[in-house]
Amino acid sequence: MDQEIEVKFYLASPDALRQRVIAAGAELVQPRVLERNLRFDTEAMDLRAKAQVLRLRADQTARLTFKGPGQAREGVLERQEIEFEVSDFGAARRFLEALGYRAYTSYEKLRETFLLDGVQVSLDAMPFGFFAELEGPSAGAIRAAADKLGLDWNRRLTASYLDQFEALKARLNLNADALTFEGFRGLTIRAEDLGVLPADAAEGKENR
Repeated sequence: MDQEIEVKFYLASPDALRQRVIAAGAELVQPRVLERNLRFDTEAMDLRAKAQVLRLRADQTARLTFKGPGQAREGVLERQEIEFEVSDFGAARRFLEALGYRAYTSYEKLRETFLLDGVQVSLDAMPFGFFAELEGPSAGAIRAAADKLGLDWNRRLTASYLDQFEALKARLNLNADALTFEGFRGLTIRAEDLGVLPADAAEGKENR
């Protein structure tokens, strides 16, 4: 089924959460890898106006993704997602450009992925902080996994990383077109800069 059901959590202590994921018996399905993502749209930004996403991603493989508008249901984000692997990242980019699309931004993340009770738990190091993304078959399954890992459900996030990036740029008056580790080198981004609260706040206090 071409559907994405997910939620994110901002982390104060990512290493501690990783240990809880392992202790819970989660299976490692992808070791930590650098992801590079390109987002495409028309010159008039027609896809963005319809809350649609066209993305080309490269990590251990290359994948092309379409996402439809998201809807918040039962505390998680649900949206249509069609994703498939492509054999040649460069050729896929030229294909999209030949159709009239352009890469208008890019972003990076370091991601390690586990599977816990049918829920994909991705531990993400972003240029502006650390997050856990939980994706599963239902809101109930995701909530159960979050509870098992000690994540505060009331502090969940449904905004995408690029949406958070745009809000951060406006809040701090940053002049950046891409969300990259190099672009954030030397910057210290706090939870309050992002307008979020750590979902593992109790763990964070213990480690101060």
